[in-house]
Amino acid sequence: MRRILLFLALFCFVSLLAAQSVKVMDRFSGEPVVSALIYNKSKKTVAYTDVFGNASLDAFEDQEAIYFKSTSYVTAHFSKNELDKLKWTVRMMPDGEAMDPIVLSASKFEQRKQDIPQKIISQSREQVLNQNPQTSADLLQQSGQVFVQKSQQGGGSPMIRGFSTNRLLLTVDGVRMNNAIFRSGNLQNVISIDPLSIERTEVILGPGSVVYGSDAIGGVLNFYTTQPKFSQDSTAFHGNALLRYATANQENTAHVNLKYGRKKFASATSITINSFNDLRMGSHGPDDYLRESFVIRNGDEDVLVSNPDPREQVPTGYSQINLLQKFSFQDNPRWRYDASLIYTATSDVDRYDALDRFRESGNPRNAEWYYGPQKWLFLNGKIHHEADNYFYDRAVFTAAFQRFNESRITRDFQEIDRFKTAEEVDVYIASIDFERHDEKKNTLFYGGEFVHNRVDSDGSLTNIINGATADAASRYPDGSSWRSLAFYANYQWRLRDDLTLQSGLRYNHIWIDADFDTPFFDFPFEKAHADTGALTGALGATYRPGNSWEIRTNLSTAFRAPNIDDIGKIFDPSPGTVVVPNPDIEAEYSYNYEVGVSKKFFDRFDVDIAGYYTYLKDALVVRDFSLNGQEEIVYQGELSRVQAVQNAEESMVYGLELGLNFKVNEFLQLAGHYTVVEGEQEEEDGAKVSVRHVAPDFGDVHAIIDLGKLDLDAFAVFNGSIDFEDLAPSQQSRPYLYALDTNGNPYSPSWYTLNLRSRYAINDSLAVTAIAENITDQRYRTYSSGIAAAGFNFIASVDYRF
Repeated sequence: MRRILLFLALFCFVSLLAAQSVKVMDRFSGEPVVSALIYNKSKKTVAYTDVFGNASLDAFEDQEAIYFKSTSYVTAHFSKNELDKLKWTVRMMPDGEAMDPIVLSASKFEQRKQDIPQKIISQSREQVLNQNPQTSADLLQQSGQVFVQKSQQGGGSPMIRGFSTNRLLLTVDGVRMNNAIFRSGNLQNVISIDPLSIERTEVILGPGSVVYGSDAIGGVLNFYTTQPKFSQDSTAFHGNALLRYATANQENTAHVNLKYGRKKFASATSITINSFNDLRMGSHGPDDYLRESFVIRNGDEDVLVSNPDPREQVPTGYSQINLLQKFSFQDNPRWRYDASLIYTATSDVDRYDALDRFRESGNPRNAEWYYGPQKWLFLNGKIHHEADNYFYDRAVFTAAFQRFNESRITRDFQEIDRFKTAEEVDVYIASIDFERHDEKKNTLFYGGEFVHNRVDSDGSLTNIINGATADAASRYPDGSSWRSLAFYANYQWRLRDDLTLQSGLRYNHIWIDADFDTPFFDFPFEKAHADTGALTGALGATYRPGNSWEIRTNLSTAFRAPNIDDIGKIFDPSPGTVVVPNPDIEAEYSYNYEVGVSKKFFDRFDVDIAGYYTYLKDALVVRDFSLNGQEEIVYQGELSRVQAVQNAEESMVYGLELGLNFKVNEFLQLAGHYTVVEGEQEEEDGAKVSVRHVAPDFGDVHAIIDLGKLDLDAFAVFNGSIDFEDLAPSQQSRPYLYALDTNGNPYSPSWYTLNLRSRYAINDSLAVTAIAENITDQRYRTYSSGIAAAGFNFIASVDYRF
């Protein structure tokens, strides 16, 4: 009997070896995917995985596509030849929209959100289409957790946890967008990203320097654009077209998105054209925001004329074009090659807040102040490789080129000389990133990156009467360069099913070279050179003591190395001041602690709360300075106080973030966010003052109704106030940005808006969206903004999919 049993066991073992068997597992946990459905295109041949994730494929033909499908996983398909190259193992990707969402931004590879100790907010393409934002700045603001400042309609500068501008990092498809002239003043580069071409956004709240390097102090804003999709069985062609109109600024937007796919080749195309007229503010609010008059050119003379409609913010209109083209080629499941091109360009964009400044005489300071076309060219090539060796399971090599063009044009009221500075920045990036899983389900992420920036800058004066031109001071040292070389490693320990640790280190080395060869200023230096390194690290944990609890904690450091804007800039930030170069500055560092708790009650009510504290050392801020012993110099014809970027003593930012979600029933959902941020900075004399980019309390509340074909979202957005005493000193000296209190001092009033958003799917192809924003027609400005937000605004769009 024993011999018979041994013979049967041996027979089964030999049969199993001879059979074509596949093992199906979770890509991240390595756990078997049980009862996964396996089928061919006709679904006449079907199989299921057993409790070990195994299944026989003997019934399937050698050349046909074999599909693998399971709840909460992305469906995959392979031929037997492809499975052989994968060693008959299928690692299924969890569905990012299911209960266990997937994020890319924490390590540049897919990870389960529940394993990441940092707070990450994400928005899908469907959410973007439902919200219908005009720009990517509006998209971020509509998340309810990112504050956005605006100086003109064609702009938007995000604020996260008390940090903004060059202390936040922007990435597009995993490639850093920040360049060597990203400034500490408000940045508008985020509008170069077309929201209608975005597949997904992910925002890391808090430091991200271990993976992303310099600038990622307050957060990382990741934009993932639309991707080509392969077709296994036949040629596929599909896309969508959208038309949109808005009343507050007479917006006209046209968008088309096309995708073509075959088994080995796929492409994606996106084109968007926007046109915006002058923005109209609301009826109820401070009169200080009204546009009472503006300048026109009458013959050879500047004339100040009354505005027939003071709610019309003249001039604020602009237009923009966005182009995207991507190609993908995949010869087998282990190798994929991607190439993409993105190009965006705006028209001239008037700097509205600068045109609304007046001298004591009552005359405006400027007759002209506008940005020339903001252009961005982005070329990106990636090679993806999946392997099964000692060094990595997956690798991504990236080579990218970016060119930024921007300019500033100013002319004083009743003056004939127009001053222009123009910049062109070329950025070359090469990086390689690896992912390696071990047999204990731990994961190592590691890689390296090289970045080179070259800055060309030019200044000129033009006589608008006779057209004569002359050289003038450039904004930056022409031909300067900023380079970075970095290596990082990030390790994820899955100690238990309910406990994950994540730690990382990154070393960055920065080189800066700039020559100051200008006849316009007598600088006490001829060159600026930096050669410095920075080591940053992070240690965090996520603990899930049950299905309804999640606890996150994270310790991390981050840094921002000085760039060309810090070291070599010449500009006037406000009337009567001029910022001059200062080569004697060093990197600033932040030390951050964060803790977050998520709790689900009765499978209906979710609460997420996070608290954080960030200490910024050697903070780079603008302070009074002297140039060759002079505290005042003449700049563009005006005696101006000299300032420069310098390392301050310290600043501290801390806050609390609350998120609520209550699923009342299958049709109704209530959701909201509330953010509190506080911060103080130590001045030279030891005094404590407010940090400039600390926003007032803000949040939103939503009632979302899902009726199948009809989606409704009734929501309120609200903002707290900041009194004059609590404004940063740099803001106290800029009354033109704010309302005035009873003492005539600037302050930022509180405000709210009531809004209704609806989307109706007429059929599977056609959907219409109607949105009523600021229904009560409030007149308000977001904190530190130089332009009032839209008053009542009705938005209508039509989206057709084919």
